[in-house]
Amino acid sequence: MLDKRKELVTRFLRYVAIPSQSDEKNSAVPSTPGQRTLAQLLARELKELGLSDVSVDEHSVVYGTLKANAKGPAIGFVSHLDTVDVALSPEIHPQILRYAGGDVCLNREKDLWIRVKEHPELERYKGEEIIFTDGTSVLGADNKSAMANIMTMFAVLHDDPSIKHSELHVAFVPDEEKGLCGSKIMDLGKFKVDFAYTIDSCELGEVVWETFNAGSGKLCVQGVSAHPMSAKGVMVNPLLVVHDFVAMFDRKQTPECTDGKDGYWWFQSVTSDPLNAVLGINIRDHDKQRYEWRKQVLRDNARKLQEQYPTAKIALELSDTYENIANNVTRDDPPVALLYKALEELGIKAKTYAMRGGTDGSALSARGIVTPNYFTGAHNFHSSAEFLPLSSFEKSLSVTLKLIELALES
Repeated sequence: MLDKRKELVTRFLRYVAIPSQSDEKNSAVPSTPGQRTLAQLLARELKELGLSDVSVDEHSVVYGTLKANAKGPAIGFVSHLDTVDVALSPEIHPQILRYAGGDVCLNREKDLWIRVKEHPELERYKGEEIIFTDGTSVLGADNKSAMANIMTMFAVLHDDPSIKHSELHVAFVPDEEKGLCGSKIMDLGKFKVDFAYTIDSCELGEVVWETFNAGSGKLCVQGVSAHPMSAKGVMVNPLLVVHDFVAMFDRKQTPECTDGKDGYWWFQSVTSDPLNAVLGINIRDHDKQRYEWRKQVLRDNARKLQEQYPTAKIALELSDTYENIANNVTRDDPPVALLYKALEELGIKAKTYAMRGGTDGSALSARGIVTPNYFTGAHNFHSSAEFLPLSSFEKSLSVTLKLIELALES
């Protein structure tokens, strides 16, 4: 019989050994060559595990299908290939330690630690094996733990053909961390499912079927240049115009002043010279109507700004990035209800929360495939303090296998 923990860990360590940070500055998909390398590896492994219709498209989206041996809904599982670029090393050096309690030295040479004072959640796992970083990178559990989970699920079914399952599909997608790029361009003709799941939340029990509605914007200002000796009444400083635009908004409706289901505007970047300035904007709200209102406020304020500076040229560009999964599903709909039932039967307490972000499921749900999200078992995504308790990792796999089982009864 397959040793599930060993299989999970072996696969996870193999996948994180391939650097696959996405690159925000590169508009190509995938944005980095490591994602292509990882996609090809996964495709080979899927074929070895008996999946059919395995393919890798020009964007390194990996598809595969495991034919049904029992009647039930077609279920999809999705993981992203990229790890986030947060100014840490793209090279990941994981280590498995048995946590004895207290602070953890990740890297003695560089004196890098995880301190319990900063991460009290560590104390829950005293006596357990945990995968840590070496303090120089993220761990990559976001989302290679999901990758290992899905591939181990297929390995379990390959090892024991007597396990009944409906048709199962998998998609590994690039560049989730830079705007859900891969899930937006997936060929859904190769992913014919009734519903799907992403495994892209953190600690044990987390369930997400509500995310932000998200958009981005760009305010472009072309001012009027003039020599300072003759600037009065002529010069329009584009940097100050942008400053006046930002000042039109409620200072308390920004990321650092909001939580829960609060929406916000995030003025996150500005570039300027004496003639031109560009302001980068993110828009977020869980409520669809409030999200549309936020976009309209941006338009109205850009119009007011133009009236204030008639000799400047001011343009506002807005685009939608992803939408709230809950725009397309409720808690009682089958994909979500099945997930809660799986947790209940496994004795795992559900920790439902409205994610202040998005997943590939946000894009897929908007495209007609309801795709809720559940936990990997890891903590502290997007940081060098990311860690993955093996007990929680195993329970995430148990949820995947239980979903397959319960789907036959639905």
